[in-house]
Amino acid sequence: MLLSIAFFPPVSWLAALAEGFILYPDRVEPSHVWLEASEHYQKQSYRNRCLIATANGVEALSFPVIHAGKDPSSLPIREVRVDWSTPWLLRLERAFDSAYETSAFYEYYRDELFSVLESRPETLWDLDMEVIRFILSKTGIKADFRLTDTYLKVAPESMLPDFRETIHPKRENKILESLGLKKPYFQVFARKYGFKSNLSAADLLFNEGPDSITFLKRL
Repeated sequence: MLLSIAFFPPVSWLAALAEGFILYPDRVEPSHVWLEASEHYQKQSYRNRCLIATANGVEALSFPVIHAGKDPSSLPIREVRVDWSTPWLLRLERAFDSAYETSAFYEYYRDELFSVLESRPETLWDLDMEVIRFILSKTGIKADFRLTDTYLKVAPESMLPDFRETIHPKRENKILESLGLKKPYFQVFARKYGFKSNLSAADLLFNEGPDSITFLKRL
């Protein structure tokens, strides 16, 4: 499959990645995933934003990138730099604390997660990959990543299915339905707002912890 990178990617992104992961009694077969490393940056995408459930409903959290006199969308994705001059990380930390302090597993992951973020990777690519690796390590999903070396508008058959344009915060997708995963899990504010599907994988992790893998895979 072919995926674009994402910041605390949505559950549909993680579910698509996990589809190829197989857990045998005596071994693990990782999911083989191509990551789009040759595209240009896209504004208002999951590349620098995520969706979480809060006391005020669904909230979008994002981080700024450095413009340096250029339109970031003109830059190759691996050259886009994170703007650490603004206190966006503090705002994200407060938002996560407020949203998930009463969830079952947030306290188990919080310190390690923010240690990862406080390392302040220079580029968007490195920051997103650190977050992705953290989520995979805590959910138990294994993936073998390969990076594209050129941009192809139409993905070759060896990289299909192509989810680059399918997974977007402003577009609904049917990935969870197609995988038989259109189902609820516990959410802190579900009684107030009802279950919210396809939020950040962090929402799944903080609420379900090690059981996240049983939500993503029929083991």
